[in-house]
Amino acid sequence: MTSGVAALWSHRNSLRILVRRDLAVKYQQSVLGYFWSLIEPLGMGAIYWFVFGVLYSRDTGRHLGEAAGSYPLFLITGIFAWMWASSALSEATNALTGQSRLITTMNVPRQVFPIGRVTGRFAEYAAGLPILIAIAVIYAARGRIHPGWSLLALPLAVAVQAVLLVGLALLLSAWNVLMRDVERFLRLIIRVLFYATPIIYPLSLVRESGLPGWLKVVYELNPLVGIFQLHHAIWYPDEFPDARLLVTTVVGSVLVLAAGWWSFRRLEPAVLKEL
Repeated sequence: MTSGVAALWSHRNSLRILVRRDLAVKYQQSVLGYFWSLIEPLGMGAIYWFVFGVLYSRDTGRHLGEAAGSYPLFLITGIFAWMWASSALSEATNALTGQSRLITTMNVPRQVFPIGRVTGRFAEYAAGLPILIAIAVIYAARGRIHPGWSLLALPLAVAVQAVLLVGLALLLSAWNVLMRDVERFLRLIIRVLFYATPIIYPLSLVRESGLPGWLKVVYELNPLVGIFQLHHAIWYPDEFPDARLLVTTVVGSVLVLAAGWWSFRRLEPAVLKEL
């Protein structure tokens, strides 16, 4: 894995070119261009705010704690991070099957292609951070939030999420070449994960629910749970994951990266033969 990382680093310019090309192709012949990467999460946030922040505001506010007075910020924070995760996984899954001619002709590590999709979607996430910060400034001026040291959760959340997504991208892209059902199955998994992670609701709602204890343990074994807690903790320090959840998240993400890298290298000869 060390030699693979070194080879990938030596071809970082190729990765940069691929990311720029993917972004240019994605938004070509589009009037709004990169603004589409902002419109979709903002639209989703508006819908969920209307349902849970207006129609069911009484029930929602009872469980949100310090986020009750700034629920739109809570929503947008989670949805922006979710769009990075879901888009990266969806596009990385067919990163090899959709670029077979390029893969068999370019002399670069093949990991560049799925990792490029994760990096490209991170660029879209980064483009939305100014909007997220602007909303946070408005609520901070009103005294609804009190960010401080918790702002340091942002680089930690981004780093852990990047590690997890790269591992999953390598794993899914290789297996999708050999079994095309992976791409279809992933669509269902992504829908389930959206509601099985604390994106539009706080983790405390799950912990205080009547679910069996073993199911709550399984729920928190999902690294995305701790990752989204870190994203929410940027503005709400009380949402910062406890030591057990943080360790589970970091260790789980690193293990996924190692498994993804190992599987990609083992399957690479079969993948190239299939392509």
